[in-house]
Amino acid sequence: MTKKAEIITFGCRLNIYESEILKQGVKEHDVKDTAIFNSCAVTAESVRQVKQSIRKRKREFPDEKIIVTGCAAQIEPETFSNMNEVDLVSGNIEKRNILNIISGKKNTSKIEVQNIMENKQELNGLIDGYDNRSRAFIEIQNGCDHRCTFCIIPFGRGNSVSKSVKNIVQEINLMIEKGHKEIVLTGVDIASWGHDLNKKSNLGFLVRKILEGSPSLTRLKLSSMDVIGFDQELLELIATDSRILPHIHLSLQAGDNMILKRMKRRHSRDDAINLCRNIRSSRPDIAFGADLITGFPTETEEMFINTLNIVDECGLDWLHVFPFSPRPGTPAAKMPQNDKKISKERAKILRDKGEKIKRNHLAGLIGKEIEVFIEKNNTGHTNQFAPVKLEENYEPGTSIIAYINQSDNNFVYGRLAH
Repeated sequence: MTKKAEIITFGCRLNIYESEILKQGVKEHDVKDTAIFNSCAVTAESVRQVKQSIRKRKREFPDEKIIVTGCAAQIEPETFSNMNEVDLVSGNIEKRNILNIISGKKNTSKIEVQNIMENKQELNGLIDGYDNRSRAFIEIQNGCDHRCTFCIIPFGRGNSVSKSVKNIVQEINLMIEKGHKEIVLTGVDIASWGHDLNKKSNLGFLVRKILEGSPSLTRLKLSSMDVIGFDQELLELIATDSRILPHIHLSLQAGDNMILKRMKRRHSRDDAINLCRNIRSSRPDIAFGADLITGFPTETEEMFINTLNIVDECGLDWLHVFPFSPRPGTPAAKMPQNDKKISKERAKILRDKGEKIKRNHLAGLIGKEIEVFIEKNNTGHTNQFAPVKLEENYEPGTSIIAYINQSDNNFVYGRLAH
């Protein structure tokens, strides 16, 4: 008995988007009895999880063909080709077209991985809407021209490549036609959109063209942004156009200038503080999230305190905290390391602070009437990304005004206001 092909996705929103391209290709070409693992390589633990999942899959479906693609496959193809469970290892260039993957091996090797740094391929897009999703992720660029010392991803994604305004707007309008109410712009480094085009442009220009070219779009969200990625046009749009949702997630990483320098980040702590202050002054309903790493090589207690303090100085609402984990192949892995115990202890302190801020944010919504975007039946998020549970069920993709009557550590609770 044949079985529909399945895509197993690890990692970021961009992988979710590319897996959707794979799913649509699998459906179009009626691929059977195949599992395609779209892998992540951001940490060594990410790679371990992919390998573990492959072994489990083979035990459950021994006759199924297993293909591994994505960043881990691109960066360390031999790791997966050496696994008996794996039939083919395919790179990030190849995975953009399902026919490249299912056509089989062109030689005796199990590896079909091109040099990502020589990639000249245009970015293709979705041909149908997402399954069972109220929102749609839309890729605007891929790759990264920067070399942060802790990050391996540029070697999995290559240099920054921008999708054209025309193709982005067409894809967004297709998603709206298919019933998606919220669009999330995603990529490896969305702030670099347009820098590689013949007529050099910036993200603010693109966002303006999207808002002009998609008049029925009511909810536009930016995925994770570098602090220095906000050009003046983008800042003006965030301040003046309510269709841009008031939630921004910053790729902050640290709050100490020396650590930021050793990470090879392009912003200072003052850049981050001033950005948050400036946006909040023109868009008071804004909420900020941020990625933060603790225990980076050479981080002292004083440096960690600077990161702890920047949470309040930026007025952050949501924290993603990661204890530093050295990724083989990166410069940071060769730097003098902190004890893992110290990294984890500092991560706990920062996470505890984040939990307290979250609880206060949620408690502050009690008694208010606030817009909620429904994602599943009776759950959703406010426009500032606070998680909500409602007394009634609603169609996914619906927006309602809810009266919030209570909160706990994880959710606010409410009902239809009118």
